[in-house]
This record gives sequence, C-alpha cells and structure tokens, in this order.
Amino acid sequence: MRSKFVGMLVAGSLMFSSTAAVAATTASTVPQVNPWATLTALSGGAPAAALCGAAVAAAAAQPAAGCVLPVNDAAPPPVAGPPTPVPVPPVEPVGGGFGVSPLLLGLGALALGALIYFLVRNNNNNETSPA
Repeated sequence: MRSKFVGMLVAGSLMFSSTAAVAATTASTVPQVNPWATLTALSGGAPAAALCGAAVAAAAAQPAAGCVLPVNDAAPPPVAGPPTPVPVPPVEPVGGGFGVSPLLLGLGALALGALIYFLVRNNNNNETSPA
C-alpha cells in the first residue's frame, strides 16, 4: 500500500511541478529535424545516398560537410531575455530597540524555562509517606 502511495506521490510531483510547467512552455531554438529523414539517413544504402545527394544539392548555398537533413519547421525567433532588474533601495535603520537579536532572546527564554523546571520539579526521593 505504501509503495503505491509513494509512486503516486512521485508521479504527481513530476507532473505538476514547476519545472515540468516551465519545460512544457519553453520554446526550442533548435530547428526540429524530420524524423523520417533521420531514419532514412541512418539506415544507409540507396535511400540514404539519394537523400543526402538531394539535400546537399538543395543546400548548396550553405558550406556544410556531410549529409544535411531536411528541416520540418523553421526555427522560432529568439526570445528576448528578461528585463534588467531594478536596484533595491537601501534599507534605512529603524530607531529604538534593545540591540539584541530576537533569536537570542528566545534561546534565553528556553534556558530560563528549563532552569525553572529543574528547580521546581518535585523530587520524591527525600519524602517519607505519612503512615
């Protein structure tokens, strides 16, 4: 039962996390190559030679070495970067206060509470029962 729950938890976190949302919306700047053309070129033989010969003839304007694969879609335009951040104004000092960290005050309160507990607790070793 636990392993099913953990599996569902991990699957849900992968599906609904912010990184998955960002990955789904990020536009790819690399042009997508036709998968059938890739398969043909990787298979070798006559279809690959015909494909590479046609692709090289079509892309003669580009000085590329080897086989040039046809592209499905044109590359999307580059996305502009985020705007430059606005500098944060300096923090002005606030007047008053004791000049002591609140964390130290809390630690002191815990130590004082522990001291009071050990001083006040009833130690039954020295008492005798009224009989």
